[in-house]
Amino acid sequence: MIVLAGTIGAGKTSLTQMLADHLGSKPFFESVDDNPILPLFYKDPQKYGFLLQIYFLNRRLDEIKDSFDNDLNVLDRSIFEDALMFKMNADLGRATHTEADIYTSLLGNMMEELPDQAHQKAPNLLIHIRVSFETMLNRIKQRGRSFEQIENDPSLYQYYKTLNQRYQSWYEAYDKSPKMMIDGDQYDFVADPQAAKVVLEQIDSKLSALNLK
Repeated sequence: MIVLAGTIGAGKTSLTQMLADHLGSKPFFESVDDNPILPLFYKDPQKYGFLLQIYFLNRRLDEIKDSFDNDLNVLDRSIFEDALMFKMNADLGRATHTEADIYTSLLGNMMEELPDQAHQKAPNLLIHIRVSFETMLNRIKQRGRSFEQIENDPSLYQYYKTLNQRYQSWYEAYDKSPKMMIDGDQYDFVADPQAAKVVLEQIDSKLSALNLK
């Protein structure tokens, strides 16, 4: 499978659909708008953080299994990002480190239960969309989900800033599969068709180098 990675507002969902259409494969999307726990988490992260991560883990494992039929199927989020998110929540006091450790252990055990084929446990390619903190904030504001807005919860400013910083370090350390980075500031592939064409060409080149296309 191919998985997209990136912080909130990076454009993962949009690029997932574009890439699946381009490759003639199937897109798999993270559950957000129909996620019953996510709004509760933003209101009380300490209470709902662990439940939210278990919800995402369950959904993402289903997506991984459903995507087995085609190596070019596209998932709009990597399961490997979840441990990053939860560890950060624990460091910020929005969850406990015990909960984060239990989640990390559970993730490892669940991944071991997947069929023993390397391309099914890790993606064929991870595509990280890097955006600046300023772009991230603008995208969050533009899409208008009330529970994500800083004006409704000023503490989210530091949360988003820390998240953006940690994603850079996470990508640099990621070693589960081949990877590539898309500059989401330079290429606004959602609004600019020419930028979208360049990004798809970059991905095609990487897939060809990996003998996936």
